[in-house]
Amino acid sequence: MNLTLKIWRQKNSKEEGKLVTYQVDGISKEMSFLEMFDVLNERLVAKNEEPIAFDHDCREGICGMCSMHINGRPHGPWTRTTVCQLHMRAFEDGETIVIEPWRAKGFPVIKDLMVDRSAFDRIMAAGGFVSVNTGNAQDANCLPVPKADADESFSAAACIGCGACVASCKNSSAMLFVSAKVSQMALLPQGKVERKDRVMNMVKQMDVEGFGNCTNTGSCESVCPKGISLHHIARMNREYLLANITE
Repeated sequence: MNLTLKIWRQKNSKEEGKLVTYQVDGISKEMSFLEMFDVLNERLVAKNEEPIAFDHDCREGICGMCSMHINGRPHGPWTRTTVCQLHMRAFEDGETIVIEPWRAKGFPVIKDLMVDRSAFDRIMAAGGFVSVNTGNAQDANCLPVPKADADESFSAAACIGCGACVASCKNSSAMLFVSAKVSQMALLPQGKVERKDRVMNMVKQMDVEGFGNCTNTGSCESVCPKGISLHHIARMNREYLLANITE
């Protein structure tokens, strides 16, 4: 495959960035998107040019670090797929591909396609945990949890915190991420002791980090690689309302 890549290059967070065009050839359709980047970077290094900085780690669709806007869509054209699991057969020979970092106040650009997502860590530190002593691990079935609640909690726990929901939202809202973490624990007995403080603290920190309000357009759910449902946002809103009423 021969491709034209328009890639965002930015030296650091203080300097302005721009799209730079690269021509790449000899790309196999069976390569992953990140493997294609590896090939490009090897060629840049061979020419004594600065390689393109991008985040990656597991390359198995687990960690969520491979965050890129590809042709205007977070993680690219395939649904429920991270960039590292996106393969070049998703594109046509001769196609032009535009690649940008996440665009959000809460995700400042570090360099090129790398953004600082430590805002998510601070939101989690504000309340995304269980601090009460829950004792030793229970024997199987000794702590009854309705199956519907367990399934819903498990679906929320699937969130990998990649930030695609923020990148797709015109308000750069982090509510799908925050609601998944709130919902995950609010549904389980261990998390109910701190449920009021948790939701209030996490929502407060989300606002401090500069993320916007939910737009209700569903763009976050449509690009989420784990298919996190908007129902979790509704649950978080109920949790937040209840916490404020009883405060």
